[in-house]
Amino acid sequence: MKLLTMATAAIVAASPVMADLVFPSLSYRTGPFASGGIPFADGYADYFTLLNERDGGIGGVEARLIECETGYNTEKGVECYEATKGEGALVYQPLSTGITYQLIPRASADGIPIHSMGYGRTSAADGTTFPWVFNYPGTYWDAASIMVNHALDEEGGSLDGKKITLLFHNSAYGKEPIRTLEALSKKHGFDLNLLPVDSPGQEQKSQWLQVRRDKPDYIFFWGWGVMNQVAIQEAANIRYPMEKFIGVWWSGAEPDVIPAGDGADGYKSTNFTGTGTDFPLFADIQEYVVDAGLAAGDGQSLGQVQYNRGLFAAMLAAEAVKVAQELHGVTEIDAAMMRDGMEALSITEADYSSLGLPGFAPEINITCENHSGPGMAFVQQWDAASQQWKPVTDYMTSDRETIQPLIKADAAAFATENGITPSCS
Repeated sequence: MKLLTMATAAIVAASPVMADLVFPSLSYRTGPFASGGIPFADGYADYFTLLNERDGGIGGVEARLIECETGYNTEKGVECYEATKGEGALVYQPLSTGITYQLIPRASADGIPIHSMGYGRTSAADGTTFPWVFNYPGTYWDAASIMVNHALDEEGGSLDGKKITLLFHNSAYGKEPIRTLEALSKKHGFDLNLLPVDSPGQEQKSQWLQVRRDKPDYIFFWGWGVMNQVAIQEAANIRYPMEKFIGVWWSGAEPDVIPAGDGADGYKSTNFTGTGTDFPLFADIQEYVVDAGLAAGDGQSLGQVQYNRGLFAAMLAAEAVKVAQELHGVTEIDAAMMRDGMEALSITEADYSSLGLPGFAPEINITCENHSGPGMAFVQQWDAASQQWKPVTDYMTSDRETIQPLIKADAAAFATENGITPSCS
């Protein structure tokens, strides 16, 4: 695969344009959030390498990845966008809610789609207002609702009088679920306490002293990077019941729990992709990518949560390319065509099976009105003895009856502020 760093991007920009499909990767392999950024970036890159090596690209056109280090810094993320968009970028995966918020107006004006997969601005689920932004297969508000639904199941159908603490990264990312949890607290009668943690989250002593005082029935956790490791260790230190500690899907990966050893046993998180390498596709990755010496990393993170999620993001991008190629009758698509492919994306279980990923993720059907997909996830639990994540629920649906009016209201406010007339083309 053609893999470029920003050090070589300028040379390429001055060279003759080659026929390819360009996928910028706004990665972060350094800093306090690298534990999540590295495996995601590796999975994203390795899937495109597989398509090039095994299939000759996508529809016969080679994929080209341009990786740009952001350090999970919003300003650097915008710089990476500006530096790479002229390369023929088809879609951006910001991998940061803060970066996503900044890129929404820029990319929309430039006519380049954004896929903020399970993060970013939740109301971008409304494609009539955000035609260039997609967040399938679900949003933060879906995740918050699913966590509440799981707690409801655990408590026999009632959370009346229960105390739930939201421990969150004090940023746009961590604040995203607040309005949904506030609405759900009114609906289900639980008391919601907000407990922010300043970035990067290495110091949490005061927050966990407050947890000891408050004794919440559940902790919902919106952390990332080093903050996850620290929080899980602190929970273990005060002997908080791990089965009541539930992270969003960005707070439940192997690097988050392994440092705490047996203390992390029983910790839970949501997830929307399969874990492990027990899928036929991974045999191809091993043969065409890892064994061929073409892996983006050292091959040790294959099957881990964030690696599989990066792979999934690349797979969704590649499938959208195929749809766009078919819709427009050309193989060398542009960003506008890519947007059309993303909005017409439909993936069934039969499609996952044909891709070598049976049962890997929920079925997806995107429309102009719905850019977020099904909003489904399952709850997984860490088993320290086997060093594995084990599903403890089937895929669960969110409370869209509560969420959808919130999405409509937020999208309408954005449309008014920005002079947008919501429509479907």
